[in-house]
Amino acid sequence: MIGTERLILRPWEDRDRAALRAHCEDPEVMRFLLPVVDDAAFEVMLGRLKSWLDEYGFTFWVLERRSDGVVLGMCGLKPGAPDTPIENKVEIGWRLARDHWGHGYAREAAQAALDWAWANLDTPEVVAITVGANGASWGLMERLGMTRDSENDFDHPLVAEGDPLRRHILYRIARPA
Repeated sequence: MIGTERLILRPWEDRDRAALRAHCEDPEVMRFLLPVVDDAAFEVMLGRLKSWLDEYGFTFWVLERRSDGVVLGMCGLKPGAPDTPIENKVEIGWRLARDHWGHGYAREAAQAALDWAWANLDTPEVVAITVGANGASWGLMERLGMTRDSENDFDHPLVAEGDPLRRHILYRIARPA
């Protein structure tokens, strides 16, 4: 468990399923992400979150508000996708339900996840990816001190040719000295 003044980042539990499913079904939340289209895809996603925690000791954790236990979304770390420039790198990411946008939760959680990475992982850097149109996401990357690496932008192999979400931009942050 990772804690901040307002937030708790923790492993997924069965009680979190409805909140996660609700924000995965919100077209605005998923606008720049691959859709979770059915129950089978949702179960695959949950399995992947658990397997990352089991195998690597980190995942995109549940993002819970400390004051009332409301699940806001997810934030954390994962292994970079195979067949991309971030393969074998530690990737940071976040996704919040729309009702919780604009309160600084993503920034607070992402900084806590970065701090956890530096304290617990032997990684020289952490990376993040998004699509160019997702200004809120890459804006947060920049506020976290991440730097754009445009020479390594790439077409994501999990996104179909011709899909406007295929091209991804890459940000990096080096381990503090």
